[in-house]
Amino acid sequence: MSKVKRKIDDHGVIGDLRTCALVANDGTIDYLCWPELDSPSVFSALLDSDEAGLFSLAPDWQNARRQQIYLPDTNILQTRWLAEEGVAEITDYMPICDRRDKLPRIIRRVKMVRGRARFNMVCSPRHDYARADTRAEVQRGCIDFHATDQPSLRLAATVVMTLEGNHATASFELKAGEHAEFEFGSVQDAHIEKLATANCFEETLSYWREWSSRSTYHGRWQEMVQRSALVLKLLTSWQHGSIAAAATFGLPEELGGERNWDYRASWIRDASFSMYALMRLGYVDEAKHFTEWVGRCVENSHHDEMRLQVMYRLDSSTDLQEMSLLNLSGYANSSPVRIGNDAWRQKQLDIYGELMDAIYLSNKYGEAISQRGWNHVSEMLDWLCDNWHQPDAGIWEMRGEPEHFLHSRLMCWVALDRGLRLAMKRSLPMPYDRWDKTRREIRDDIWKNFWNSERGHFVSTRHGEHLDASMLLMPLVRFVGATDPDWIATLDAIQVNLVSDGMVRRYNIHETPADGLTGAEGSFGACSFWYVECLARAERIREAHFEFEKLLSYANPLGLYAEEFDSHGQALGNTPQALTHLALISAAFFLNRKLNGDVTLWQP
Repeated sequence: MSKVKRKIDDHGVIGDLRTCALVANDGTIDYLCWPELDSPSVFSALLDSDEAGLFSLAPDWQNARRQQIYLPDTNILQTRWLAEEGVAEITDYMPICDRRDKLPRIIRRVKMVRGRARFNMVCSPRHDYARADTRAEVQRGCIDFHATDQPSLRLAATVVMTLEGNHATASFELKAGEHAEFEFGSVQDAHIEKLATANCFEETLSYWREWSSRSTYHGRWQEMVQRSALVLKLLTSWQHGSIAAAATFGLPEELGGERNWDYRASWIRDASFSMYALMRLGYVDEAKHFTEWVGRCVENSHHDEMRLQVMYRLDSSTDLQEMSLLNLSGYANSSPVRIGNDAWRQKQLDIYGELMDAIYLSNKYGEAISQRGWNHVSEMLDWLCDNWHQPDAGIWEMRGEPEHFLHSRLMCWVALDRGLRLAMKRSLPMPYDRWDKTRREIRDDIWKNFWNSERGHFVSTRHGEHLDASMLLMPLVRFVGATDPDWIATLDAIQVNLVSDGMVRRYNIHETPADGLTGAEGSFGACSFWYVECLARAERIREAHFEFEKLLSYANPLGLYAEEFDSHGQALGNTPQALTHLALISAAFFLNRKLNGDVTLWQP
């Protein structure tokens, strides 16, 4: 595939709390993993040619204007065509899978709003990441799709379908007011053959509107914050409580490059960000379930007892072995296309701070920690007291040699700081002197070894010279005051060296030997929103406001963000990306407070 047929920006996402599908603005579903988000894909055209599996549906019009919108406060997506011949629309959604006996379904309702049009449909699943031989057959008016050792799928429709090879096809005409429906799911799902959709739409609509109504955010940027919340909910497993980093795998951080990772897992590092965002928005149940998932991960770790993994599967299992899909050419010929992620084997000391921050927030705003949980925390912090000084792979999961990273030191400090605060708040037993002594040692180490007096700012590695956007978290985790002159000097240096038109690079690759990969990458969405929040906390309110508005303009037309931006502000990497939306929520909250002139009270 030499040309991108459907850009990352051109997609909306639908889901049912088990899996997600991407729907392009030409009416094509070109990405779906089934039946779980981390199951093998059945539609993979986004990562190859159309032969890798898709479900296309569109009017036979040339030069029609296309647009996509969500029904307000929902994850129900409409794709619309506006042409001289008339107006047509497809409503795509997935009924909520909030019971074990429910199976994922995609419902597509095409309607002629004005005029008349002929519609063409092609549905061609390709099981197991397009590696399996998928066979199609007609079964009682439906078309079934089978592959050895893979789940059998069924497509039903209110129009006549035909079988062309292993594709289901249909061509039909609608005039104003008429509609047709398609339903795709498991052969074992009785709803499919019956086309039992009468109540599905209203039930799905009510579910999302009720969920959205529970948000406590009523500030500026209501729509963008709520869309970000809805994205987080889509990436949340109803069964397990985990939150996937993104809905996709293999989308590139550089067109034609090798930085193509699988993000269909849940990262421990996202725990504190997720906890903060969900609590701030009033979604206490989701925060509680995520905390429980984290607890299961701690217990399931199969390294030495106190060493956590960086990430876990959505069901909290541990093995995420990485491999390349050689049969897929990749988006814009970006290869290899990877599934799994070998970063799970890495040592990343920052995750202990992020985990402890999440536990601290959970206790502050939710339920008190159990005795069993505190025993786990105490043992973990004792382990950290002995191991905080080691080199590691860092927050960005460097594939080169381990180094001593500032961010890892910072989060080790956070781990012990939050452990001490929690113990004192809840009157829990702890080795105060040991933890406090280690906390002071880490703080001294940062100021002594990660402050470059010649350059006049903090640096990303011990005795180094260069910068890293993860340093933007220093005031956000309360290690340093947001208006401290030494921090302001560091913020200014980041602005000069890593920021371009409000978009922030993680680091300069040529200054980072630990990167360990070829090629380049885009600007990082989450870092860009952290930068805005740092500006706001530094009392640069007007600058923060302007940069925030620019970042909002880089969202796709539906308000969705991938992991990164290219130099034109267009999406790169896996999408939609939870961390980007989490950072947007945090920045929106703080900036809104500053613009309102609210007094920020000191919080222990």
